[in-house]
Amino acid sequence: MAEVDKVISTKLGSDVPLVSQVCEYIISAGGKRLRPALLLLLSNALGYTHPHRHTLAAVVEFIHTATLLHDDVVDESTLRRGRDTANQLFGNAASVLVGDFLYSRAFQMMVEVGQMRVMEILAEATNTIAEGEVLQLMNMHDANLTEDDYLKVIRSKTAKLFEASARLAPVMANAGADMENICARYGQALGTAFQVIDDILDYEGDAAVLGKNLGDDLREGKVTLPIIFALQRTQGRDRTLLVNAIENASDNNLPEVLSIIQTSGALEDAKHSAWQEANRAVEAAKELPVNTYSSALIALAASLQHRET
Repeated sequence: MAEVDKVISTKLGSDVPLVSQVCEYIISAGGKRLRPALLLLLSNALGYTHPHRHTLAAVVEFIHTATLLHDDVVDESTLRRGRDTANQLFGNAASVLVGDFLYSRAFQMMVEVGQMRVMEILAEATNTIAEGEVLQLMNMHDANLTEDDYLKVIRSKTAKLFEASARLAPVMANAGADMENICARYGQALGTAFQVIDDILDYEGDAAVLGKNLGDDLREGKVTLPIIFALQRTQGRDRTLLVNAIENASDNNLPEVLSIIQTSGALEDAKHSAWQEANRAVEAAKELPVNTYSSALIALAASLQHRET
């Protein structure tokens, strides 16, 4: 990861001061770096140790960071990782344009690797992520959204980059199509579990620990799995309150809404869904060569069941 950070630092350079300023601000916020870590762990599990793995790990982090810059503008977010969002500090226009810079810089770096399959995987992933963003926009304020509708969005918007990061390792290691599919299955399941838990934490997490405001999804009109399950489990006044909160994107009754979601059993249902995805990732990781790195991948998937940030 230290080598990846070196690549990131080198490739952030621009002759335009505002580009460098915004990039450095959002990258310096840190984050979990899960996608780069996933790529590195799988590379090592498959015995691939070429420095290209550091370049590609930086590429997926740049793509992810670009999506964050754009997301925060679309969602009108003001807080991420405990700090002001870039759009709050530099304005929407700068955030969108610097996000575009990071996308284009990522594709420049892909070319350096010189593998058409790498380009194919990442081009498809970025396109799918964009479609997921639009699909989520279309689903806003829809109290009739189903679990399948929700999963379609997060597997496009979030899990797709996890899946792509996981695919890159076997491609670069020339490990074959079967191993690529195993790694892709791991990445998709891990990314899905990660997002489900993220959505759960929006209703039961600690804002100080999370670094973002609780109830943000509700304020933005996003219908996530806890809300979907709560709607299935409630009726009468409680259900009406939830529907109104979704359709009006209102947090006026947030304490009562949180109470309804927490007492309805919806969070337990959502946690079970996340556990199933994490377990799917564990089963995929068991098909990897047995070594320290595949053991770490199993532990990573299992740890999502206890994620708090």
